[in-house]
Amino acid sequence: MSLVRLSRNYPSLFDHFFENDFFNWSNQHQSPMNATLPSVNIKEGDKSFEVQMAAPGLKKEDFKIEINHNLLTISSENKVEKETKKDDECYTCREFSYQSFSRSFTLPDSADSEKISAKYEDGILNVTIGKKKEAVVKPSRLIDIK
Repeated sequence: MSLVRLSRNYPSLFDHFFENDFFNWSNQHQSPMNATLPSVNIKEGDKSFEVQMAAPGLKKEDFKIEINHNLLTISSENKVEKETKKDDECYTCREFSYQSFSRSFTLPDSADSEKISAKYEDGILNVTIGKKKEAVVKPSRLIDIK
């Protein structure tokens, strides 16, 4: 039995299947500058949306949360300078560490940009976005038949 190579001029369904971003795990949580982006969970409830961002080691003062034309942006900049001197060995070491990130999310039409609150606790930033009154799901009710 011999193998025969088929010639075709049309793309196969599987030709680019594994090239999609879904399978690109190596760059999924990295910015263009190779900085690690914090992971995010987004939950939708009956009355609000909740964005949970894992950002351990930061303080609440390190975050900047901004809303502009239905675009929610969460960013942080953290600069650390460390200097070590040892006079007896004529030795000086100075290290700089600069970390920053920015994540943006387009809010759905049902989100109320006037009802946003944030809380940072145990390394998790929670941003709660209320829904507009007309978007809140009303519970079902039974209709009496007369």
